[in-house]
Amino acid sequence: MVNGPAHSPLRQSLWSRLRGRLFHAYFLFRRPMTLGVRGLVHDTATNSVFLIRHTYVPGWQLPGGGVEVGETFVESLARELEEEGNIALAAPPILRSIHLNKQATKRDHVGFYLIEAFRQDTPKQPDHEIAAAGFFPLDALPEGTTPATRRRIAEVFEGVAASPYW
Repeated sequence: MVNGPAHSPLRQSLWSRLRGRLFHAYFLFRRPMTLGVRGLVHDTATNSVFLIRHTYVPGWQLPGGGVEVGETFVESLARELEEEGNIALAAPPILRSIHLNKQATKRDHVGFYLIEAFRQDTPKQPDHEIAAAGFFPLDALPEGTTPATRRRIAEVFEGVAASPYW
């Protein structure tokens, strides 16, 4: 029974949030101070940006994730873009800002990059981590785009001053 009580939207939403918190708690034990990267992939030809929707947290957001031990920020960004979007860097990304992500923990820092030179040979298909992904025109972002994603886009394209917080 796919639409029965065990698969209700509320139950899925609660499970998604719990999974996200458990996932983050695991990384707190592995890396007491967490470092992450997010990339604003901008297709200049269509004036659109690449967004993802995870299976374990709500909302559309910029691709990215945690910096692993032994990785540089750019290596981590390249890995995350490949995993979450089938996107390969074609030139070095531009570091735009660094933010403290107080919503995750008081020790989570995110390097935010702009990517305008990239390749995507095939669109990203849904998997266990990414529920949906795609390019969206700047003037037609999907409903549910996270506030942090909207702030980063405004900082890059509208000249809004970069906030120190994610």
